[in-house]
Amino acid sequence: MFHNSGPPKFSVILVGILVALIGLFSLVNQISALDNGLARTPPMGWLSWERFRCNTDCDGDPENCISERLFRTMTDLVVSEGYAQAGYSYINVDDCWLEKSRGPQGQLVADRKRFPSGMKALSDYVHARGLKFGIYQDFGNYTCAGYPGIIGYSHLDARLFADWNVDYVKLDGCYSLPIDMDIGYPEFGRLLNSTGRPMVYSCSWPVYQIYAGITPNYASIIQHCNLWRNFDDIQDSWASVESIIDYYGNNQDAIAPNAGPGHWNDPDMLIIGNYGLSYEQSKTQFALWAILAAPLLMSVDLRTIRPEYKAILQNRKIIAVDQDPLGIQGRRIYKHKGIEIWSRPIAPIYQTYYSYAVAFVNRRSDGTPSDVAVTLRELGLTSPTGYRVEDLYEDVDYGVLSPQTKIKVKVNPSGVVILRADVQPERFSRAPFNPLTYFRTKK
Repeated sequence: MFHNSGPPKFSVILVGILVALIGLFSLVNQISALDNGLARTPPMGWLSWERFRCNTDCDGDPENCISERLFRTMTDLVVSEGYAQAGYSYINVDDCWLEKSRGPQGQLVADRKRFPSGMKALSDYVHARGLKFGIYQDFGNYTCAGYPGIIGYSHLDARLFADWNVDYVKLDGCYSLPIDMDIGYPEFGRLLNSTGRPMVYSCSWPVYQIYAGITPNYASIIQHCNLWRNFDDIQDSWASVESIIDYYGNNQDAIAPNAGPGHWNDPDMLIIGNYGLSYEQSKTQFALWAILAAPLLMSVDLRTIRPEYKAILQNRKIIAVDQDPLGIQGRRIYKHKGIEIWSRPIAPIYQTYYSYAVAFVNRRSDGTPSDVAVTLRELGLTSPTGYRVEDLYEDVDYGVLSPQTKIKVKVNPSGVVILRADVQPERFSRAPFNPLTYFRTKK
């Protein structure tokens, strides 16, 4: 499979996995999703938490504390640095924006020192720049950082968010009973909808129940949430990213069928451009999040991000895979000795044949790139009309290839090669094919 080894021992089981995936997609489309018409593709934007956490020291660290100044700065950079044009549209406030107690009428109050203009003014600022505004709350007595939660005030909070013209609400689950979430999360979603203000609803419902040993009712979650967390918070490390990759691969039969237009699994934020990932690892996170049809929520200091990491986040060809309108979540179809292959059916479709995005991932740490060779047919790409294949990081078009064509990729340690294979219509079926095509990434 990799360097100095024999050819891969692929079998018809591999193709069967992809066929099963299409069947699961059909099943998902029969399930009614949250009826707010939002998040037809995975949300994209900027989120404060992973990079800036709960830094409230605006006296000692005014440039990096959770404040209206920080969010206005990031809003401006999302626009001026091309992220908005690439599809990133949400500016999302996370925990630690509140005063420690509610106002005299029970209303939420933004920290008066750090958000002196108030949240409505910040929302207006974001909207004036053509972006959308997101906010954080918690299904509990307190948020995870100890600020007021929604318990006892859910009607008031939903109405207040609508009055502030919020576009996206993330509801965490600290200081609450997981058994109550089957009722509480749907109730708050209905309250948001009842305001008449369209708001994307991001839930932490499944992950807290999983921690408590409760099997999440995904049929209900799909009906009431636009996206949801089902695994650990991401940390600024490759080990954390790998743990998420493993969770989604090892549990894909239970997880993948739940994704689709309007309802998405959320493996958590993009940490590209921070401290914990190398360049190769950053490319891997972005490629696999696209294969997983994941929300693309950057959590990085856009003031200091290096150009090569900015280029990853703005790779429009990979963004197009993530935002594919079919909304089918991809799967891991091969895993052996540190080499993994992940595949996602995408548009266009010709007759009964899907196009695909395919990611080859090298999880090895032996310090040398690994060669992976496989035919398109062994990947489940069987259309007799062939596929136009392109490397989405190297921006190389390899022309139209037949299912019999063997492709060979060289994948750097902890790195990725992601290809797009667009099925061709009938008129291209007689295009010449190279029986052996080699693909290489730049060193």
